[in-house]
Amino acid sequence: MSETSDRPLRIVHAVRAPVGGIIRHILDLANGQINAGHHVGIIADSLTGGERASAALAEIAPRLKLGVRRLAIHRKPHPTDFLVWARFMYLISHLKPDVVHGHGAKAGAFVRMRGGSKRFIRVYTPHGGSLHYPLNTWQGAFYSRMERALMNNTELFLFESAFARDTYQRTIGVPTTGLVRCVFNGVTAAEFDPVELAPDASDVAYVGEFRHIKGADILIDAVARLRADGRPVTLTLGGDGEELGSLKAKVEKSGLTEAVRFIGHVKARFGFSKGKLLVVPSRGDSMPYVVIEAAAAGVPMIAANVGGIPEIFGSHTEALFAPNSAGAMADAIATALQDPVGAAARAKTLRERIFMHFSQKAMVEGVLASYGEAFAKR
Repeated sequence: MSETSDRPLRIVHAVRAPVGGIIRHILDLANGQINAGHHVGIIADSLTGGERASAALAEIAPRLKLGVRRLAIHRKPHPTDFLVWARFMYLISHLKPDVVHGHGAKAGAFVRMRGGSKRFIRVYTPHGGSLHYPLNTWQGAFYSRMERALMNNTELFLFESAFARDTYQRTIGVPTTGLVRCVFNGVTAAEFDPVELAPDASDVAYVGEFRHIKGADILIDAVARLRADGRPVTLTLGGDGEELGSLKAKVEKSGLTEAVRFIGHVKARFGFSKGKLLVVPSRGDSMPYVVIEAAAAGVPMIAANVGGIPEIFGSHTEALFAPNSAGAMADAIATALQDPVGAAARAKTLRERIFMHFSQKAMVEGVLASYGEAFAKR
């Protein structure tokens, strides 16, 4: 990083949707980079995130020397994209960054749609995004072509899991010019404090977005199976999203209104306190923060064996179940609830693994070191 080593880096993080794990990642990364003495800014979509995104960005804004800028960025290809990209490029020229770090497919495309610059490096973290679409769908075909077209317009690819890296290289290709590095997501020191179980805790809890890929509907099916087999399992669902209405309808149709409660969007640790066992039923995930957060807090947990989740669990494979299977999930829930001592012991050892490999400090240092490698190569 010789050309920037004598001064703080000017870093701009760009993202379309400031929601969920992706904005959590950006905020943690930005705060760590600021603590390291760098000047940071954020560009984000103004159409999504609502009051929570506005509040989160307002909280960090006083620390951002390059400020917060919000643009109307549509999720799918849209007629206004070119105008938004032109505005995006204007902001980049005005902010004069050393690093432009695009998070997710749309922001990653905006970052890399212009030619290379002697002033800044272009960094891309997919966060799953376009990689979740099967190649035999029109979305998958479109996004894969876009990704291939932009692949060599990238000085640094930063993946949060080996799964995401391998998926990209299998479906898109192996970059020939840009560096490829993996840096795990990390959690803060305060998140290693234990979570106290709430007096009204149900047997099982879910915390996250209500989207198809997150699999909350499969968890409801698993609870229905357990209750049909004579196991009076109860469930708390913490979150919101596009599937909220259909999930509530599913609970009612399945006759589970007395067994399942919705508590709305809550902070992760509050949601963890509402169940004796956290279940992560994802159909697909790269490196979900909810798993790392729960593991750091020592929360008993089982999860779908999918995406980058096994990388978090390491050797603790007994806590993983086959994805997309209500039956496998139901069996795993029953086993964990029958052996709470074993589940607690597993949570304790997993917490130690998270402390060693998934800290915010390690994440920030890994990302900054990767930036430095990209500068050196250029």
